[in-house]
Amino acid sequence: MLIPRTMILLRRGDSYLLLKGAPTKRLWAGKYNGIGGHVERGEDILSAAKRELMEETGLESGLWLCGTVIVDIGDAGEIGVGLYIFSGESSEGEPKPSKEGAAEWVRVEAVKDLQVVEDLPILLSRIHKMKRGDPPFSARSFYDKEGKLRVEFAD
Repeated sequence: MLIPRTMILLRRGDSYLLLKGAPTKRLWAGKYNGIGGHVERGEDILSAAKRELMEETGLESGLWLCGTVIVDIGDAGEIGVGLYIFSGESSEGEPKPSKEGAAEWVRVEAVKDLQVVEDLPILLSRIHKMKRGDPPFSARSFYDKEGKLRVEFAD
């Protein structure tokens, strides 16, 4: 079973809008991640992504689906995450902070120097090579026997 979630990696030139998690967050406090969250009952994934973008940043954008990732949380019987990843362009407006954290524009090459959610650099690298109209990718994320995160993309 999967919980549907969205991730938005909004682009402005070679920069992406990333959310630095609020220090009060249960997960990923102080770490950078894409914008996003749960899909609410009665929502489709695109509407959920647009709502999350507005709630967490105050910005709007024409979003497109880049890919999906099935996130294996670990132990058998646990519910995993079905992650729907969107991107879009934003040429104007600055993000507003929210209870989730503060969003900021980060140049793609600077991501390696930040404290980030572990799979963000892998996903961002893939998305940075894409353009609107490219077919969405499909991937799965899990930890191997040595405890190393692996993201496998289907071909």
